[in-house]
Amino acid sequence: MSSKLKWIGIAILAVILILFILPFLIPVNKFRPTIEQQASAALGRKVQLGNLSLSILRGSLGIDDLSISDDPKFNSGPFVTAKQVRVGVDLWPLIFSQQVNVNEVTIVNPQVMMLKDPSGKWNFSSLGGTSTPTEKKAASGGSAPAENKTASSGSSGNAAQSLAIKKLSLEDGQITLGNTNSHKRTVYNNVNLTATDVSMNNNFPVTFSMELPGGGSMKIDGNVGPVDQKDAAFTPQNVKLTISSLNLASTGFLDPSLGLAGLVDMDATLVSKDGKMATKGQVKLSKAILIQGGKPAGVPAVINFDTVYDLASSSGILNPSSLVIGNAKSNLSGTYRSAGDDFIIDMKVNGEGLPATDLEAFLPALGVILPEGSRLSAGTMSSNLHLTGPTNKLVTDGSLGLFNGKLSGFDLGQKMSKIAALAGIKTGKDLDIEKLTTDAHMAPTGLRADNLNLVAPALGTVVGGGTLDSQNNLDFKAVATVSSNLIGASVASDIDKLLMGGGANCKSGGVKVPFQIHGTSAKPEFVPDVGGAAASLLKSEFTCAGGTGGTKGSTADVINQLGGLFGGKKKKP
Repeated sequence: MSSKLKWIGIAILAVILILFILPFLIPVNKFRPTIEQQASAALGRKVQLGNLSLSILRGSLGIDDLSISDDPKFNSGPFVTAKQVRVGVDLWPLIFSQQVNVNEVTIVNPQVMMLKDPSGKWNFSSLGGTSTPTEKKAASGGSAPAENKTASSGSSGNAAQSLAIKKLSLEDGQITLGNTNSHKRTVYNNVNLTATDVSMNNNFPVTFSMELPGGGSMKIDGNVGPVDQKDAAFTPQNVKLTISSLNLASTGFLDPSLGLAGLVDMDATLVSKDGKMATKGQVKLSKAILIQGGKPAGVPAVINFDTVYDLASSSGILNPSSLVIGNAKSNLSGTYRSAGDDFIIDMKVNGEGLPATDLEAFLPALGVILPEGSRLSAGTMSSNLHLTGPTNKLVTDGSLGLFNGKLSGFDLGQKMSKIAALAGIKTGKDLDIEKLTTDAHMAPTGLRADNLNLVAPALGTVVGGGTLDSQNNLDFKAVATVSSNLIGASVASDIDKLLMGGGANCKSGGVKVPFQIHGTSAKPEFVPDVGGAAASLLKSEFTCAGGTGGTKGSTADVINQLGGLFGGKKKKP
């Protein structure tokens, strides 16, 4: 028994010695020129390798350095670099025939530079494609054979088509993304890819993942191929795309210098064929801030989308889609395109009968903070909006409306008590709104409302307009038309005397009260305004034609006299 154990021990020791010594007996570095040549021919790019080593236990070649050149039209530097590459090989052909049969490639910590030119073409588009004689020369590092100078295809294309690897992996890599006409670069870390049964001529499964700037992640899982020989960017694919917690402020989609922000989650299917990329799915935008000075939205906006993107023109069409906030559903349609660092859109948002209570929590994202202690407890809203421009400088124009609404906890009469003519009006602790419409202009730096028209049964009507800036400051000029039974008999009598008495012939559609709104949307302040900008609104409501007696017959004189009633000071004649 002891003799048997002795020989077993000797055998084990011999195997260990063979496994240790054998890699030094096989001059693997002599394969480097062959591997470089074959890889360069397959990719259509010059491939350079560092020192090669052999691991019998792993059954792989180790490469200390890897460099793959870029398309010189895009970049004089490398397209891919890596400090370490593991190449799985068939050991028996390597040991006994010194033949390298690659079955697996793992690239560790690759650094990839991806660039797009102004026409929308990518620097990886020519990978694996049919090479011209000039490209063959660059790939091989020498001169192209004379007999091939006029050929339209050659060994590069054949090598690419014959390339087949059982498994290709990228581990913990980094991708730098940018445009050739811009110094702006976006870096993506922790890039991992696994592809099996890789062949340029066939469809093969791929799993891809990476971290996104500012947090979040992206994952792609599906099938790609065969690789398009004319443009690798047009390679067919059928994959599932998942994005989690993408920080829009870190990607350039929103301008972080203005305080704009939002987090995106996406689940979609992507099918690309013949240069057309069809994508369907759902995007959820959370904690959105779309205007400087806004606050994070309390509810997410969900976009159910269906779009087709043309890779050649870098433009797309948004087929009928929807924007959903709670139970408020609007229709989306339009176009978009990529232009350098910008992503430019031209879209329309249309919605009718949208529950105001569902939209309330999203209003802070647009810089609209409801007055303290108030809430929208009833009503429906409408929107007819046109969104244009780059996403980080988006401008929205159109109309908005609120119908049969109720702003609970807001006593408008009490807020307007500083205006003498309106002192004592009782609107109640809740403001009923029959109608509120306005033409809106929204930009990242603030809001502007024109042709504002409010109908509130407890007050009357209000017309005007103004702005809400990035600090949430209000600057509105308006005129309220109030019935005489609301403002009190004595004030109404004084107004009647000014308008109709003493020979003045002034007609009014009601009692007009000009005022301004300052403060913030959370703490609005209502103050009288006769001599200011609101006076022009008031003048347009009167027709005064000369007269005699105590009141002069000009519009200016009538407004001057009204100033004392509305809280201003009458000018001395």
